Amino acid sequence: MSDASLQDHAVRLSACPACDAAPLARRIADARGGAVEDVILSLPTIHCATCITDVERVLSRHPGVRAARVNLTLRRVTVDAPGLEAQDLIPVVESIGYEAHELDPAALSASAADRQGRDILMRIGVSGFAMMNIMILSVAVWSGAEAATRDLFHWISGAIALPTVAFAGQPFFASAWRALRHGRLGMDVPISLALVLASAISVYETVHSGHHAYFDAAVMLCFFLLIGRYLDYRTRAVARSAAEELTALEVPRAFRVTEAGDEAVPVADLRPGDLVRIRPGARVPADGEIAEGSSEIDRSLLTGESIPVPAAPGLALSAGEVNLTGPLLMRVTAAGRDSSLARLTALVAAAESARGHYTGLADRASRLYSPLVHLLAFCSFLGWYLATRDPRLAVNVAAAVLIITCPCALGLAVPAVVTAASGRLFRRGMLIKDGTALERLAEVDTVVFDKTGTLTMGVPQLVSLAAVPAEARPLALALAQGSGHPLSQALAQALVEAGTRPAPLEDLREVPGYGIAGRSQGREVRLGRADWLGAEHGDARLSASWLSLGQGGPIRLEFSDRLRPGAEACVARLLSRGRRVLLLSGDAAPVVEDLATRLGIAECHAGVAPLGKAEAIRALRAEGRHVLMVGDGLNDTAALAEAHVSISPASALDAARTASDIVLMGSDLAPVAEALEVARRSRSRIKENFAISLGYNVVAVPFAIAGLATPLMAALAMSLSSISVTLNALRLR
Repeated sequence: MSDASLQDHAVRLSACPACDAAPLARRIADARGGAVEDVILSLPTIHCATCITDVERVLSRHPGVRAARVNLTLRRVTVDAPGLEAQDLIPVVESIGYEAHELDPAALSASAADRQGRDILMRIGVSGFAMMNIMILSVAVWSGAEAATRDLFHWISGAIALPTVAFAGQPFFASAWRALRHGRLGMDVPISLALVLASAISVYETVHSGHHAYFDAAVMLCFFLLIGRYLDYRTRAVARSAAEELTALEVPRAFRVTEAGDEAVPVADLRPGDLVRIRPGARVPADGEIAEGSSEIDRSLLTGESIPVPAAPGLALSAGEVNLTGPLLMRVTAAGRDSSLARLTALVAAAESARGHYTGLADRASRLYSPLVHLLAFCSFLGWYLATRDPRLAVNVAAAVLIITCPCALGLAVPAVVTAASGRLFRRGMLIKDGTALERLAEVDTVVFDKTGTLTMGVPQLVSLAAVPAEARPLALALAQGSGHPLSQALAQALVEAGTRPAPLEDLREVPGYGIAGRSQGREVRLGRADWLGAEHGDARLSASWLSLGQGGPIRLEFSDRLRPGAEACVARLLSRGRRVLLLSGDAAPVVEDLATRLGIAECHAGVAPLGKAEAIRALRAEGRHVLMVGDGLNDTAALAEAHVSISPASALDAARTASDIVLMGSDLAPVAEALEVARRSRSRIKENFAISLGYNVVAVPFAIAGLATPLMAALAMSLSSISVTLNALRLR
């Protein structure tokens, strides 16, 4: 490892997990290879699983696009397309009939979703008012009105119903027309066809002085379909995703300091180097560094840390944090879509949009549904017409089949659960980076923990400097500052506080899992594990690091540490659920065994090298185990990558966070055990939703084909199936 790399590690880590978590998303995004290349498009007209499949398929086929993931909850698509811009991709989406706009994450808000909700409510009000008036007119017909009187009431009903259906049904008609124009059969096509058939047969009956018209049924059908869509919108709004909650932390404008005074500007207009004033009680608008002032910063919503952090010049701030007590002047380092908050939002949104096994299954089923629905409706019409020679009855049955078989519930089965689960875990301080992690987490039966920085806080303190001779301290400081290990950091802090200055070293290199070495005046000096320096740890229960100066025996340095909050509760809960728990650590056996005994962990292994941890995970997987690895160090990276699913604390090294699937934002370890339970329940909810969708169709479709369900009954049944699936998902909250 180069000197520059080691210095970089020293700069990037701090003793406080909250301080180190602020630039978390930037590091993850950089390590993943430039998330800034992503193009985000708003898709205001998508509403179902078919829409997701269509958009992802057409974008993935476009040259230059590596991946495209649609988030139905947020109605947007994130496109991994280096070198392409929004104007290159918008025509691709519009070519299949979907409206698309470039989305600036710095200006995200819930206003578009709110407008959609208000629009649906307005159409519900219009259709409800028209429905009541038509029902009053229908009373006379049902009471026995004949001839001219009946025809008059039918004509008046038609005059009310036809404009109402055209207006209130516009969301269904517009979506269906876009789909048909581009050769697709979306979920709104059968609904629109049913509305048109119900209205057309009513006009036919009225023109020919028929005894029965169905204007009331057409308007009621539209009314209940809109209610179903609005309730679906509201239940998904209740299941606010983690990405939406992060978006809620964004500040729309900031006070930029200029020669003329403070100027209120949109956050998107801020540039690196700008000075902004942050008043007490205000939220930090962008990433930056304090230039003037002192205060306290509340980072609880981003990191889970409930204790405010003292703020002084030089402290790095992250967008979304709250300035509590004093005015601050901050120099901007990143704003808008480059801020850590925007990157966190993008990571969570990408995780919610990922395609797991169940999502793929639902997508394939939805794709088969549309042609099957129309074929079934046509066969129903043909069968009833041949059997009865009554076109009106045949059309009614076909319309009922078209509506009742709409696969809305199937399309919502997985996204509703993933959104609710990810939102709950985010509120507990768990940031899911990989959308398939939730699915894999449900399969975990074995949990492997690292010790230092995972089960313990990873902020040890040197017991005493007395063991280090004064002449050896500059060399010890130079070694300690070059390492990212928590024990080395604690030693460096103690030496700096004692007034020590580092000595020059050559050939500085860190050996993961063992320690750090360099050369001074032609002799090798080392700081690290006992066995690496030819020493023995003994029976001491304190963690220790050893210093070798190339002459004389190694010097023992002892450190004290404390358990991470929630560690005991987490391990106890895992064991009570029957999961196997192991502790793998590179520390000495007495220290590891003492911690394992305190936590009730029966299986522990000490002195394990980085490759040894990965091999242990590999051996467990060979036994058929699904392993969750929880670790934070450079020596845990291989094991994190090898595990079935992995979690790292926010205070972990960049390499560990990059290799992990989930990041624990706070210091409390208890949410790890909770995450396993939420994942298990999520899998159960998904299966239940599939069962609800299947059971609904098994029961409802034969009723419709048999002519026992009117179009109105079909609309009620379809709406109830979608709502029941979403409400079942909300049980996770």
